Amino acid sequence: TRHGVKADERTPGCQSCHGASVAHVKNIGGSADRRASPDIVFGLHSKTDAQAQSGACLQCHDNGKRSLWHGSQHQSRDIPCAACHTVHAAADPVLARATQPEVCFTCHKTQRSQIHLFSTHPLLAGTMGCSDCHNPHGSTGPKLLVRDSVTETCTICHAEKRGPYLWEHEPVTEDCTICHTPHGSTNPTLLKTRVP
Repeated sequence: TRHGVKADERTPGCQSCHGASVAHVKNIGGSADRRASPDIVFGLHSKTDAQAQSGACLQCHDNGKRSLWHGSQHQSRDIPCAACHTVHAAADPVLARATQPEVCFTCHKTQRSQIHLFSTHPLLAGTMGCSDCHNPHGSTGPKLLVRDSVTETCTICHAEKRGPYLWEHEPVTEDCTICHTPHGSTNPTLLKTRVP
């Protein structure tokens, strides 16, 4: 994995993330299975608090899309990085469009059911991922959107709706979700209600 490339001097060692872990490293007690845990153990159900887990990750990963982590919805709800990311795997499922939605759906059950409705974005096809619209590491916009408003986020892909037009359709300029539901609908074109 990227965290285990011994030939690269920038690669962190075990103690870079898990802390000094003296009892674990020296195997105090001499047990065959090293019963003493590392100082920082990662995972959603770990005894190590979420701030310490995320702090270990943010030692290296504190820029770019992660610069708004502090104060984000996931951080404020004590969701550690390891709840979504799999560090010791060759391919982290949350980083691939095809497998990313399943990782997100472990917590977001309503959205899981919505993408199976009649009209939906192509998440199941693997041509789109949750991170195309949302930045789970924090955002200046609502609902962790990648842009500052719903309309700006939607027009990343739907540029033909951006305008300007001679006669603007006011809901489009205000917020696309006035008429459309983003994850799935029983009506065509993700509409909330049927066309009159």
